Amino acid sequence: MITTENLCKRYGKTDAVRDLNLDVRAGTVFGFVGENGAGKTTTLSILATLMLPTSGRAFVGAAEVTTDPAAVRRMIGYMPDVFGVYDDLSVREYLAFYGTAYGVTAALIEQRTKELLNMVSLEEKADDYVNALSRGMQQRLGLARCLMHDPPVLILDEPASGLDPRSRIEMREIIKGLRQRGKTVLISSHILPELADMCDEIGIIKRGALVACASVEVVTARANGHRQICVEVLEGGLAMADTLARHHFVSDVLTCDETRVDLLFAGTERDQAELILDLTAAGYQLKTFREVGGNLEDLFLHLTSEEQAAEQTASALAGSAAGQMA
Repeated sequence: MITTENLCKRYGKTDAVRDLNLDVRAGTVFGFVGENGAGKTTTLSILATLMLPTSGRAFVGAAEVTTDPAAVRRMIGYMPDVFGVYDDLSVREYLAFYGTAYGVTAALIEQRTKELLNMVSLEEKADDYVNALSRGMQQRLGLARCLMHDPPVLILDEPASGLDPRSRIEMREIIKGLRQRGKTVLISSHILPELADMCDEIGIIKRGALVACASVEVVTARANGHRQICVEVLEGGLAMADTLARHHFVSDVLTCDETRVDLLFAGTERDQAELILDLTAAGYQLKTFREVGGNLEDLFLHLTSEEQAAEQTASALAGSAAGQMA
């Protein structure tokens, strides 16, 4: 439903988006994750026909964003990360204004206003002024606005930004409901765990390039299958890092110095206990051995990069073997 082909956007010598290839299937929620400045908003602005790419192509359905922007706009509901509200307009009037702009009939505007306000839990605020609503209410109203013309595709740029925990939960439940209605949703955030509960697939963008992409099940399985452990010793941390790197339950040694080693551990709590005994028996004087809250994005990227490196090595070996046979 949403596709990009080698999409690029340059500002002078800076690449905001580099050779981006996305494929968002119809009826799914795709989480677009990246730190601030990674290229998320630029990508979404191109898809929303608000910005022209430097090169490459992007499609919503069969419509190309640069050659048929009018068709794209009819298909999408776009919610920017920051949007303005109008003074002296009630919630009902606000939705009616946008419904008219979308070409929705008056009778349908009235029907959809009632349905959408119920969906976003704002039915009791229908006659309140928009600028008097809380931040969370305004965000939910913005989402309702995007749905006034009943588009099949929603492009949401950090819709939970600046919301309190309760409002984030409410927004998440609304988006889950949209998935159940068959909407295709592309949603950006700089917090991966925030998206993991409502998305079907996750893509991570870094410095304008897509560096990892997988289903939520794969992300969760990889994250849950590894624990980040911190081991502190009185001395000998560098030697201990070499010992740990050879242990069958240690996926990788992340950082080390003479008194501390951080590692990824794939075993159970019983396996952890056995590792402590092994290190003590080897003469290391342990100060602490604890599980630390690792960054889910970093962990996923780390595990994905390992897999990609293995695939590249296997491909290179296969090519070498084929060349020798030739």
